[in-house]
Amino acid sequence: MESDELLGKHLLIGITFLDDRGDVVEQFQTHGPIVLVDDTKGIVIEKADGSGTYSIPPDLRNLRPAPLGEYRLRSTGEILRDPDFLSNWTVNKTRPERIEEYKRSGFTGFGRPH
Repeated sequence: MESDELLGKHLLIGITFLDDRGDVVEQFQTHGPIVLVDDTKGIVIEKADGSGTYSIPPDLRNLRPAPLGEYRLRSTGEILRDPDFLSNWTVNKTRPERIEEYKRSGFTGFGRPH
């Protein structure tokens, strides 16, 4: 699938945060329509809760078609029906102070400096 074909598709993102021992510290989910696919800004969604945008790395290999059905978000209990794609990420050796930043806006700093 080409990146421009992803625009408007609904993406469910799951992130697992691990500490330096590899133990799960926290898990986070967010979702919304894809509004941008860019090598330097990543894959960007408009969060369905209205709290802004969220970015994940621009790796299209990490998007997979979502099987039809209902998905319950662990943190809120919200039920999401039939998203188009799923993307799961693991953040290793997460510093506790960075978790809230990751949860708020996702990942940043893709691409090469010019």
